[in-house]
Amino acid sequence: MIVVTLVATLGLSFTGAGAATAAPSAKAAAPPVTALATPVTGTAANGGSFAGTFTPTTFTTRNGNVLANGVLTGTVKDSSGAPVGSVTRNVAMPVTVAAVTCQVLNLVLGPLHLDLLGLVVDLNQVHLVITAVQAAGNLLGNLLCAVTHLLDGTPTAGGLAALLNAILALLGQG
Repeated sequence: MIVVTLVATLGLSFTGAGAATAAPSAKAAAPPVTALATPVTGTAANGGSFAGTFTPTTFTTRNGNVLANGVLTGTVKDSSGAPVGSVTRNVAMPVTVAAVTCQVLNLVLGPLHLDLLGLVVDLNQVHLVITAVQAAGNLLGNLLCAVTHLLDGTPTAGGLAALLNAILALLGQG
């Protein structure tokens, strides 16, 4: 669930006869894929509330971060719970990518018998798995995952946004 503070984050103002207004957006968004609508709730400093949905239309990157651009729709209520107005606004929200793991090494050695000048070493099967965890602050994990995927086309933030846009396009046609 996404929690939004209405006044600061969305630039909403409550005026006169109970209407909620928002600054106009710069460009029109693509039609939303309603199957991806995510519930959004928020509260205002005066005790009012907002309940609605965010439906992504496109994904972009800014400063290496993936953003979900879409349509926020919902109803604003005052502190007593009475409806004040409705909101429909194009917004951009950051996309948090969960920690990703990548396998760095998977080494399987069969049983081993060594005879070194009378010193006998018997080793049963060895299975060594090294996994790197890619996330914020995991410098070595991030580096090893990046090196592991240098040649296989693992997406960057821009590539991830392109893949997510392709998925949205497929869902919009279905």
